[in-house]
Amino acid sequence: MNNKEWFRQAKFGMMVHWGLYSLPAGEWKGQRMPLIGEWAQSYFRIPNQEYGKLAVIFNPILFDAEEWVRLALEAGMQYLVVTSKHHDGFAMFRSAVDPYNIYDASPFRRDVIGELAGACHKHGLKLGLYYSQDLDWHEPNGGGYKHGHTNCGVMSWTNDWDYPDNAGKDYTQCFERKIKPQVEEILRNYGDLCLIWFDTPLTVSPEQSTELYHLVKKHQPNCLINSRIGNGMGDLLGRQSDPR
Repeated sequence: MNNKEWFRQAKFGMMVHWGLYSLPAGEWKGQRMPLIGEWAQSYFRIPNQEYGKLAVIFNPILFDAEEWVRLALEAGMQYLVVTSKHHDGFAMFRSAVDPYNIYDASPFRRDVIGELAGACHKHGLKLGLYYSQDLDWHEPNGGGYKHGHTNCGVMSWTNDWDYPDNAGKDYTQCFERKIKPQVEEILRNYGDLCLIWFDTPLTVSPEQSTELYHLVKKHQPNCLINSRIGNGMGDLLGRQSDPR
């Protein structure tokens, strides 16, 4: 059975959003946002210098990868997909590419993705990873700068509060410096992956989507890729962008 057939039959899996944004949980300085909490940095326009202080207190000592995996299996789930990096740019794995990650920037000093990969392998649960390949608010050249605000009208796709010169941004610099090498890290370091879930392909070029696609298949030939890799590519059909 190939992976597409397996995915069609699996049907039931769990997707986990977890990152620095889990600490404010949609609230900042007494104000509550009406929208999805992982967008808190953009909604409240929190400067990186201030938002990054969350990493200093991010210490989830009760995290138990095996407990997560056992819970998924007991519920009848076939796979688990976890955010390895969301739009705020903070990686939930130990990255040699950028120190803005849970191991190097927080007191936790553990590789969450590594522990989940080990638990999934031990108990026979398939693992997939989410990675935000276009938007990255920690980067001066993170994507989304050609698209203004989401259709909610209140959240910027790009970080235009720290880096307001959208006309001067060059996503290629972010792609080459951080995105591509971090994608290669998650492909090489965490065993077999059933799925890479990319997101919001607003700025990524056809050539860059193609490069990411081939990078995934080079290291993980059986790993499925969702359509949000952008530019009509991917193994799984669906909306390419997230027009919130």
